[in-house]
Amino acid sequence: MVGSFLWIFLWLSATAQFLDHRCYVSGEVTCSGTVPMRYRNDKISITDFGGVGDGITLNTKAFREAVYRIQHLRRRGGTLLYIPPGVYITESFNLTSHMTLYLAKGAVIKATQVTESWPLIAPLPSYGRGRERPGGRYMSFIHGDGLNDVVITGENGTIDGQGEIWWNMWRQGTLQYTRPSLIEFMHSRDIIISNVIFQNSPFWNIHPVYCSNVVVRFVTILAPSDSPNTDGIDPDSSSNVCIEDSYISTGDDLVAVKSGWDEYGIAYGRPSSGITIRRITGSSPFAGIAVGSETSGGVENLLAEKINLYNMGVGIHIKTNIGRGGFIKNITMSDVYMENARKGIKIAGDVGDHPDNNFDPNALPVVKGITIKSVWGVKVQQPGLIQGLKNSPFTGICLSNINLHGVMKPRDASWRCSDVSGAALQVSPSPCSQLSSIHTTGSCSVSF
Repeated sequence: MVGSFLWIFLWLSATAQFLDHRCYVSGEVTCSGTVPMRYRNDKISITDFGGVGDGITLNTKAFREAVYRIQHLRRRGGTLLYIPPGVYITESFNLTSHMTLYLAKGAVIKATQVTESWPLIAPLPSYGRGRERPGGRYMSFIHGDGLNDVVITGENGTIDGQGEIWWNMWRQGTLQYTRPSLIEFMHSRDIIISNVIFQNSPFWNIHPVYCSNVVVRFVTILAPSDSPNTDGIDPDSSSNVCIEDSYISTGDDLVAVKSGWDEYGIAYGRPSSGITIRRITGSSPFAGIAVGSETSGGVENLLAEKINLYNMGVGIHIKTNIGRGGFIKNITMSDVYMENARKGIKIAGDVGDHPDNNFDPNALPVVKGITIKSVWGVKVQQPGLIQGLKNSPFTGICLSNINLHGVMKPRDASWRCSDVSGAALQVSPSPCSQLSSIHTTGSCSVSF
């Protein structure tokens, strides 16, 4: 069944490029107009710079020279860099502003497996160190810092991180620094990523951090279910992010919204806000739609709707911890279908590790105003767990029209809750007693 969904999404991606960017197809609402698609009059090909798509030749020089040309000639309206069919091996490279990286059908940009010369960059200031190892981190395979007006698109060409060598270093404990993401934009705005297949990322797949106005749409993201930390899309301390109409099957959370790690994220103080996640289908041994656990800058004003999840660890997971500080508020998730999940909904204050021992145990997160509605689950082993913090209870947890049933052991058939308040309406199995059955109680309005 999941395979058939993949082919449907590939077909949609192949045809969507011809549609108006507002995409009112079948009357579906979209946020993709956040960043209008740019037409580039100036077009160049990677072959103009000596690129060879034979799957053997190292094309780093060609990619870097092509980007240098775009950056320094500054054609009016920007430049499209065309990648024709073929397999182009390259080391990591940077993009520049006012450019489109366009992958033709059959084009593959593939990361070299020679890791010794992979460039290192500074840790993110909101993390204070590499996410996996102290110190710096490996630069993402395709990178952008301080850019605006950048598009990665095409005809379902592929960007392949060849991550297995990195996964094995992680498994063997031989990593010196944090693994590279596949795509990362920092301090950037007006970014579009669409109509591309991303596969085998060494670490997180698509990571916009300190960004605004980002659209990720009609993408396919693939990694083996046992590949470590291969999150699909991780908006991080970013605003006005639109994620729609994509298929994601990875070894970690499909979408995880973040905003910094403990004392470093608190000091940096940049929240993720205005996040829309819509019409996502996928599978993962971890979470479908997640917030956290790195939320020290705060996460607010998030909408996730029309989500289809198969073979999941947790369908919806909102996660934080002591020492995180920050806030998670005004979160709405609706119209979610999940099939074959270990747990339907989890909202917990004891998830995730710390960057060092300098975190403040009194920096407690504030979690409030969480609305989850219209959720249908089949073969869900345990319906839900909501575990707040004793000195910072989770408030305004509003559940309605939720049906989570399946093959459950008797002891797993009930909700588990602590340090939480809110309301529930038409929830089955019956929710925990901390959530009043009167849906006008507290901060849960009659309309939730």
